[in-house]
Amino acid sequence: MRVIEIRGKGGPEVLALAERPMPVCGEGQVLVRVAAAGVNRPDVQQRKGLYPPPPGVTDIPGLDVAGVVEAVAPDVTWPRPGDAVCALVAGGGYAEFCLVPAPQCMPIPRGFSFAQAATLPEVFFTAWNNVFWLGRLAEGETLLVQGGTSGVGMAAMQMARELRGATVIATSSSAAKRAVCLEYGAHHVVDYREADWPDQVRALAGGAGVDVILDGQGGDYTPLEMALLAPDGRLVLIASHRAPMAEISTRDIYIRRLTLTGSTLRARPAAYKGRIAQELVAQVWPLLEAGRIRTHICGTHRLEDAAAAQAVLDANAQIGKLVLTVSDLAETIP
Repeated sequence: MRVIEIRGKGGPEVLALAERPMPVCGEGQVLVRVAAAGVNRPDVQQRKGLYPPPPGVTDIPGLDVAGVVEAVAPDVTWPRPGDAVCALVAGGGYAEFCLVPAPQCMPIPRGFSFAQAATLPEVFFTAWNNVFWLGRLAEGETLLVQGGTSGVGMAAMQMARELRGATVIATSSSAAKRAVCLEYGAHHVVDYREADWPDQVRALAGGAGVDVILDGQGGDYTPLEMALLAPDGRLVLIASHRAPMAEISTRDIYIRRLTLTGSTLRARPAAYKGRIAQELVAQVWPLLEAGRIRTHICGTHRLEDAAAAQAVLDANAQIGKLVLTVSDLAETIP
């Protein structure tokens, strides 16, 4: 099968098309013939040597796929060969075939092409895990999303508004990106390049602070965000693009009963991810099928052009998700 390999740490040029043996299903696994694969920022971090795959996981990048089940292990009851699925994987998406733990497979929402379905798993799993499980977003609370036009940000904003009736504040850089935030669930958008962006957020939250913050920047943003939290507020970190270290007031945490937490999903067991999959299919898939929650593809590239796709992420030029079209089925609706 054709795959994309990472040949050393570096820029997009270290990605190369190669051939490898087709994988074989182990216990609890299914083999998916990939039609389309999502391109995500963790793929870039892996390419740079900052986010290695967990032990035992393939070094082929790619965290979400959509395609047709080719084969299943004897102990798997669903999905079955021939089923169209999308799935979160710990690696291996940039390939013509990908092994997937069965609990992480989901049916493709009605009316979605394989390419559209490939944009869903990584960002919706991440947003659900961090905003709804770890962030415990409750009905009518206020959510701040740092970087609203990322795939995770767009998923989080829409789910928070549709499922919790939350007031959603987002940050973004350009006027075009801020317009997209408003189109995809944000009530208010702030330009994070402006020095007083924390004061703007606090004013939009009525002066009392926000209940949940979803952030992938870390570093010097962390103390600013802690100060923005209302009493009992929760700050959830999913990356540290600005810096891995921050200085915060531990006294502030216990005085105002704050929660500082974070997560990565990649090394979590299949059972954990399977529970998220079940909740997404039950609560979010009907909203996708009804058009109340949408996905946004900002560009598609063929598998062999994976380097060009990742270069868009390096330039921070994406709005929504980038997709690799792996087969001619990518643009079809199953």
